[in-house]
Amino acid sequence: MSSWAGCPRTARLTGRPGRRRRRAGPVPYRSRGATLVVVATGRTGEEAHRPDVDRDCMRLAIEAGAGSRGRTSPNPWVGAVLATADGALFTGATQPPGGPHAEVVALREALHAGAPTAGATLYVTLEPCSHRGRTPPCVEAIVAAGIGRVVAALEDPDPRVSGRGLSALAGAGVEVSVGVGAGEVVEQLAPYLKHRRTGRPWVTLKLACTLDGRTAAVDGTSRWITGPEARADAHRLRAAHDAVMVGAGTVRADDPSLTVRHADGQDPLRVVLGVAPPGARVHPALELTAPLGDVLTELGRRGVMSVLVEGGASVAHAFHTGGLVDRYVIYVAPALMGGSDGRPVLAGPGANSIDGLWRGRFLGLLRLGDDLRIDLEPAPAVEPSPLVDLGPVPPVEPPPPTAVAQAVS
Repeated sequence: MSSWAGCPRTARLTGRPGRRRRRAGPVPYRSRGATLVVVATGRTGEEAHRPDVDRDCMRLAIEAGAGSRGRTSPNPWVGAVLATADGALFTGATQPPGGPHAEVVALREALHAGAPTAGATLYVTLEPCSHRGRTPPCVEAIVAAGIGRVVAALEDPDPRVSGRGLSALAGAGVEVSVGVGAGEVVEQLAPYLKHRRTGRPWVTLKLACTLDGRTAAVDGTSRWITGPEARADAHRLRAAHDAVMVGAGTVRADDPSLTVRHADGQDPLRVVLGVAPPGARVHPALELTAPLGDVLTELGRRGVMSVLVEGGASVAHAFHTGGLVDRYVIYVAPALMGGSDGRPVLAGPGANSIDGLWRGRFLGLLRLGDDLRIDLEPAPAVEPSPLVDLGPVPPVEPPPPTAVAQAVS
């Protein structure tokens, strides 16, 4: 339990505990393009609109969700904050599969502390579910706890949810608002949102190079171009993804283990494009031999929401030129190979003229010891709107192994 200056007492937000005003009959959830608003109670004026409080509490929910990334797949890493009518705050984050979702964790924290939940406001980064999967519907727990208001950042594009949770809450007399903190949550849940929209995982291409764009010397040596701080950060990046991928050539040349060693977190699924040698340290791995688009589709069917592509240069070139990369993370060392005979970051044909130059957009620059981490994404053809209309997508369910995929134990 906590109390934070940014989230003051919420009695004026939610009304008195145990006294939720209802309209006669159910109130349907309504989506209005990029701005999503639902009002299921009769509140007006300052009592119903406290954007400063909503933004501050949603930031806490976003922070809570960030802490569970890498542990919840195939579920999203959702965060929640329960603000009771007497000003107490309780946070929750989605637990590993089979465990409670963020909303239920926050509710249980409040109940364990003996705090009243009737009339409270629940802030959650993603629409609460209304279907029964590994766990009961979160909507049922929210209504049973007497929550007076739910503020969600995004509607869940999962076709099993897709507005049904918000509609059920509104129909039960709960005031529902959608869109607070949407921009931050679209970024935080980008892998999940892409997976539910397309059936494919979010692809991060990780590269490490010298200032003149070389990843290895002529003799093939590359350990180490970057320093320990950058390498530790790369392991944190690996831990944040569901899978890590390399080509069979990299396995034969470097024999990487692809585990998480210099950071906290679970080892991702190890994926090899091609066939790895029997004694390679990468085993057990999933070996895939198919066009890259089919590989990504297969991983998505297996519930993989994010994949970190770590090389080598030919694999990186194939993903880049195929337009399959969602995010580039490049570690640059203050070093020069000093010639054109070292191994390049991307191995393959490039642009024939300056008109064919690929352009991206810088997202972040971070100093790690003596090195730099540069994050960028492909430049969008059209500037995206603050809230993306994700639309309906077919359900994504893990299938049995196919002809293009073979699990190696």
